[in-house]
Amino acid sequence: MNDTIELTVADRREEAVGVVSLTLRRSDGRALPDWQPGAHVDLLLAEGLERQYSLCGAPGARQWRIAVLREADGRGGSDFVHASLRPGTRVRARGPRNHFPLEPAPRHRFVAGGIGITPILPMLAAATAASSQWSLLYGGRSRASMAFVDELTRCHPDGRVTLVTGHLPLDSYLDGLRPGELVYACGPAPLLEAVQSRVPSSVLRLERFTAPASAADTSGDTAFTVELARSGMLLTVPPGRSILQTVQQAGVSVLYSCTEGTCGTCETDILSGEADHRDCVLTDGERAANETMMICVSRCRVPGGRLTLDL
Repeated sequence: MNDTIELTVADRREEAVGVVSLTLRRSDGRALPDWQPGAHVDLLLAEGLERQYSLCGAPGARQWRIAVLREADGRGGSDFVHASLRPGTRVRARGPRNHFPLEPAPRHRFVAGGIGITPILPMLAAATAASSQWSLLYGGRSRASMAFVDELTRCHPDGRVTLVTGHLPLDSYLDGLRPGELVYACGPAPLLEAVQSRVPSSVLRLERFTAPASAADTSGDTAFTVELARSGMLLTVPPGRSILQTVQQAGVSVLYSCTEGTCGTCETDILSGEADHRDCVLTDGERAANETMMICVSRCRVPGGRLTLDL
């Protein structure tokens, strides 16, 4: 969904040290687009400042809830939210989009670190409604820094939620996966890498806020051709420049945000050719299907080859 929606901040709450939640409603009073657990929205905070935030309330037509951690070394988005978005403030949004959907399974194991709890929260309610067995391991540096702890303990007092400060006991928690189980994890990169080292990729679903520390090897990158089917352009993408940068330089307007392959904003349909997928959004199955690609980081798999995109 590319259309923007004007929202009004209806409520703001301090959920933990450095974390605020915002309840957002349409400024015109109309219903908001529907969404499913795992979805996020793009907030257009200021000129050139666009950020993605997971929806962490209950799916419904009248309001959205997000939570934002103030990052001391961030790129300005969280500072803007904390300093400027108050009840009554208006902000534009786009979405929702979902690259982290909750798939049906007889059992789910959830792992959340810090603000990574946000996409997991609505999944717990959905898994309960679907009669899936589930458990949550949620950790943070301190209890005071962990958002929604009171909500979790109030809504799920049955022992399925384990709260930990400091090192998470991943070995014991992830041991003995049964056939059909799925593991969902969201949080800092080191946590996700630790989960990845313990869980088969076929049953693991990750939501990343930043690109992994191990970047793709670009030393062998070569030039390739990209055909823009709707724009009627044939462009050369040289080594060291992304498809996104190349089409922008050609004057083609494309939605994008993170430029790291983590948010999914620039996802583009592939009409022909094979992509070298370097994003953190698509699953192995989606990469094999080769139907879409993130043009901010991914390239053509064939050296000197050609991709035709729906642009």
